[in-house]
Amino acid sequence: MREIFLQAATLWQREIVRFIRQPIRVMSAIATPLVFWLLLGAGLQASFKPRGMPAGIGYAQYFYPGVIVLMLLFTAIFATASTVDDRRQGFLQGVLVAPISRATIVLGQALGCTTLSLMQGAIFLAMAPLAGIRLSLEAIVVSAAMMAVIAFAMTSIGLAMAWRTESTQGFHAFMNMLLLPIWMLSGAVFPVAGAPAWFQWTTRLNPLTYAVDALRRGLYLAEPASSGATMPMGSSVAIAIAFAAFAFILATRVARNASTI
Repeated sequence: MREIFLQAATLWQREIVRFIRQPIRVMSAIATPLVFWLLLGAGLQASFKPRGMPAGIGYAQYFYPGVIVLMLLFTAIFATASTVDDRRQGFLQGVLVAPISRATIVLGQALGCTTLSLMQGAIFLAMAPLAGIRLSLEAIVVSAAMMAVIAFAMTSIGLAMAWRTESTQGFHAFMNMLLLPIWMLSGAVFPVAGAPAWFQWTTRLNPLTYAVDALRRGLYLAEPASSGATMPMGSSVAIAIAFAAFAFILATRVARNASTI
């Protein structure tokens, strides 16, 4: 067990060091969701109030948890894309000949990318007062825990695709096509309660919906009525954790079956 931990920790450290040495990735992963929030949230604040949104809060405040999830999503895409380069440059080939299981390789990569997501998510979480959200210590802990679950799930999905994709361009195209609709259909942008019937059914089949709902409850622990959450906290957390576990198992199986490096 100690050997597995050291192996995973080495790959985790590599992801952190590589990210720190590329500050443009830090800037882009933070700036893009921030621009989304400022342009959409602030721009629609005065004129847009969709059905199902809690009374007493503006759209910028409602959209804030969705922007946090968007930041985690972008970080997952940018961080896992480096795996495609590792395949082309021969790094993964060198790792695979070492006495280390592919599950451990995926675990180290996933933990590294999850840590990067949390580092950036913490910066955005500190902006909660600007959105009118009062954070208690308990709210910070619960929110950070849910952010970790979401980041781990998104990262695992990214790794599952990266281990099978030949080019970085193809990886980004597919991930944007897959993850952005999942994000938009999770209640991150529009309330589920006031949406058409087909939209509600689609969002309820989307596992990310429950993770976003749990994150909303965590952020609004001090003001539960303003969260806009529609599902029990326990059920949302359980489904979110199951989603993350399934995504990791999928990434591990893809890595085990990947023979071309």
